[in-house]
Amino acid sequence: MLLGASLLGVLLFSKLVLKLPWTQVAFSLLLLYLGSGGWRFVRIFIKTIRRDVFGGLVLLKVKAKVRRYLRQRRTVPILFASTVQRHPNKTALIFEGTDTHWTFRQLDDYSSSVANFLQARGLASGDVAALFMENRNEFVGLWLGMAKLGVEAALINTNLRRDALRHCLTTSRARALIFGSEMAPAVFEIHGSLDPSISLFCSGPWEPSLVPASTEHLDPLLEDAPKHLPSRPDKGFTDKLFYIYTSGTTGLPKAAIVVHSRYYRMAALVYYGFRMRPDDIVYDCLPLYHSAGNIVGIGQCLLHGMTVVIRKKFSASRFWDDCIKYNCTIVQYIGELCRYLLNQPPREVEKRHKVRMALGNGLRQSIWTEFSGRFNIPQVAEFYGATECNCSLGNFDSQVGACGFNSRILSFVYPIRLVRVNEDTMELIRGPDGVCLPCQPGEPGQLVGRIIQQDPLRRFDGYLNQGANNKKIAKDVFSKGDQAYLTGDVLVMDELGYLYFRDRTGDTFRWKGENVSTTEVEGTLSRLLDMADVAVYGVEVPGTEGRAGMAAVANPTGSCDLEHFAQLLEKELPLYARPIFLRLMPELHKTGTFKLQKTELRKEGFNPAAVKDPLFYLDARKGRYLPLDQEAYTRIQAGEEKL
Repeated sequence: MLLGASLLGVLLFSKLVLKLPWTQVAFSLLLLYLGSGGWRFVRIFIKTIRRDVFGGLVLLKVKAKVRRYLRQRRTVPILFASTVQRHPNKTALIFEGTDTHWTFRQLDDYSSSVANFLQARGLASGDVAALFMENRNEFVGLWLGMAKLGVEAALINTNLRRDALRHCLTTSRARALIFGSEMAPAVFEIHGSLDPSISLFCSGPWEPSLVPASTEHLDPLLEDAPKHLPSRPDKGFTDKLFYIYTSGTTGLPKAAIVVHSRYYRMAALVYYGFRMRPDDIVYDCLPLYHSAGNIVGIGQCLLHGMTVVIRKKFSASRFWDDCIKYNCTIVQYIGELCRYLLNQPPREVEKRHKVRMALGNGLRQSIWTEFSGRFNIPQVAEFYGATECNCSLGNFDSQVGACGFNSRILSFVYPIRLVRVNEDTMELIRGPDGVCLPCQPGEPGQLVGRIIQQDPLRRFDGYLNQGANNKKIAKDVFSKGDQAYLTGDVLVMDELGYLYFRDRTGDTFRWKGENVSTTEVEGTLSRLLDMADVAVYGVEVPGTEGRAGMAAVANPTGSCDLEHFAQLLEKELPLYARPIFLRLMPELHKTGTFKLQKTELRKEGFNPAAVKDPLFYLDARKGRYLPLDQEAYTRIQAGEEKL
């Protein structure tokens, strides 16, 4: 940081004060390079300057627009109105399920009818309405219509049931619940325990006997509602837009607050950073109740005028057929989807598409090159970010395996950092002055982002639950008196500033005195098992230090060759990283965004009396996996079995 500031200072002083010619300025800079960092810094400068300048220009462009929109009190509906003006008759959304095409004018009219209808029913700016519906065009029109009125949408995960569903509706204080007819059974289950004052509306095929008695059919009501633009609510660029719930892999879901400026920032950084074009067609098969599908994907439609193809659910077998049918040029992914696509038998159709970019996060380095090569995708646009985080990253030049970068030349321009953590407890490590210690290249650390609440690019909007906010904020991180957002994720930076995802805090465990990355082991095991779903986690074993590795493997056919598998593991993983226990299951449970749910697996452990699936343990002497029956379990508990 000091060297970068010095170089910039020399450059400005030489040109603006001394007014030296460029040849002398260049010579002065070279001397400073050699005196401060040697040729290594020169090498870093040469290799990264083009990337850093481009990233800086993207950041400046978005920052300038954010400042203007903040001053003008723009909102997402106002920005969408500009898009409609530019091309009202262009196709905005296509729902693959019914091949329904909506133009920007049709989306505008539908959302306005939603706003006018809700206003007539007594909802006003600042109220909350819950949306519980599978992907389709109406999903976008409904929350956009709410935003036109200033009503905040609570976007409910369609996988939630009973207590979790009731929790989301209760904590959001929703005055209305709009649900798709496909979700009627789930609503029916909790109807009796909901606040009687909540209004229920069902969209889709209407069958009165299948919905709670007080439910109204929404579709005909919207057809009769006025389509003029309602009066503008008193909302600005940093006011609430909607709520997105965390996946709930540990405990009940939390509602993350998304303000208008955050929606714009996330969509715009992706648009400009990855050089998207208004004529691109995006294939969006991700859930619209989460930020990847609804902000990164749908945001390109609302803010930049792209056509977005919506699919109800991801289908590995139909993926490339859909891309060809709708002439898609950009496809969205979450890392695991790429593995599912690679697991499909090769077909000629997978290379006849027009896709030029795969956009997403979580693509494992172990399959990155295979994915882009097999499917002939020139650009992998990998990014890092969570709904609530203020330190998003982008891999703008398709560096294999990286989720983004930070400049090594002028690292202070973008206030993010990897900070050291205790490898056992994952607590932040601080220096004598109480400030967190930054990581050096090659040293894993937790990613943090400085919070500057007055800056829409750096602010932290947090969750509805204030208690959840406190767990995500640390003080005295970059300097005394500051605050920073804790991502909970461990990353590693290389010499050039590229950042690589290592693990989520809590997923790393220690065994045999070594840290084991569950993400890396899962990637290796999945590849060895023909891209099967694999969840790796640590379990406690009496009389041993740390946690022993355990892998739950999706094995629906029951045909896993464990002897061959053990032989492959010897070549692929060091001894400490090989899973000690195996659990073969018909399938692994996942969240709506394909994250493996490990909490229950950890709790159940490796006790054959509690786990009905086939269990195995690694016999260290024989180098083979043996059945884990009650007798073997007793020996392990007594410390009689060497692990």
